[in-house]
Amino acid sequence: MSDTFPSLKLVPKDDRPQSAKDFKTDQEVRWCPGCGDYAILAAVQSFMPELGIRRENTVFVSGIGCSSRFPYYMNTYGMHSIHGRAPAIATGLAASRPDLSVWVVTGDGDALSIGGNHLIHALRRNVNLKILLFNNRIYGLTKGQYSPTSEVGKITKSTPMGSLDHPFNPLSLAIGAEATFVARTIDSDRQHLTSVLRAAARHQGTALVEIYQNCNIFNDGAFEILKEPATRDEALIRLQHGEPITFADHGVFRDPDGELRVAPVTDANRDQVIVHDAHALSPARAFALSRIADADTLHHTPIGVLRDIQRPVYDTLMADQLATATSQHGPGDLSTLLAGNDTWTVG
Repeated sequence: MSDTFPSLKLVPKDDRPQSAKDFKTDQEVRWCPGCGDYAILAAVQSFMPELGIRRENTVFVSGIGCSSRFPYYMNTYGMHSIHGRAPAIATGLAASRPDLSVWVVTGDGDALSIGGNHLIHALRRNVNLKILLFNNRIYGLTKGQYSPTSEVGKITKSTPMGSLDHPFNPLSLAIGAEATFVARTIDSDRQHLTSVLRAAARHQGTALVEIYQNCNIFNDGAFEILKEPATRDEALIRLQHGEPITFADHGVFRDPDGELRVAPVTDANRDQVIVHDAHALSPARAFALSRIADADTLHHTPIGVLRDIQRPVYDTLMADQLATATSQHGPGDLSTLLAGNDTWTVG
């Protein structure tokens, strides 16, 4: 690693064997039958043993929503916390306990509505967190209201004449907040989901993974174009670092004005297809990729790792700053601080 970055405090690894069973609790999993959360839970439980990190050194923090039941089903430490505040709580934990592997599980409503402010600041600070954002484009727990990612015109219980709100693009939001790792995957694609989780786990800093997750009760089929064999090959853009961005017989090209567009690949333009660079320091290319998909139809949706760069990690910077202050001024005295020059006694 370059000397530009402080030494990172890594979670200690333990080679004692663990299996997916070790990460399953005895709690009954209570999601609606057919919910995409089941597939994500199974993928995470199967994937965790690969990290070589003990259950006792792993923490899952959630907010409020269907996805936020997740900590109950992971046989690790966990907290079902406050609506939208999971990134804030996880930030305090990760900053004070660098020996822990800290994961946040949240939904599109929890993360992007009441929790939007906490999310963007965790991203810009680059706290050592892994944030799994389950996006089903609806409020499921409260029975089907439109969410910050619902498409314009969405008819729900709270928008009977159709939503007027323009939806958030979670990846564009994350890249705009200078997130160092940004990716997207799908609940039903176990292989792709696991590969993205691996990449996120390797990353030092905040990793945001948007997972398209089907709510079969209140928003069934929201991502059908990306899942059906008849349409998925022409709808999904599978990103691979260092590889030309092509899918079916199409590719991604840059227009003279800098915009990215999708067009058929021919012998004449094959050498103009953009090569994906997830490690580019400038967020411009990743942001442009995040804007390709149409918010209403999801046609031409990039999945995979859009951005994966290194930047100093907040936890390490804070620890180094505290160490410097202690070496220069000695250990702090809380009593002296509380009873400083700006306090007085009455009576």
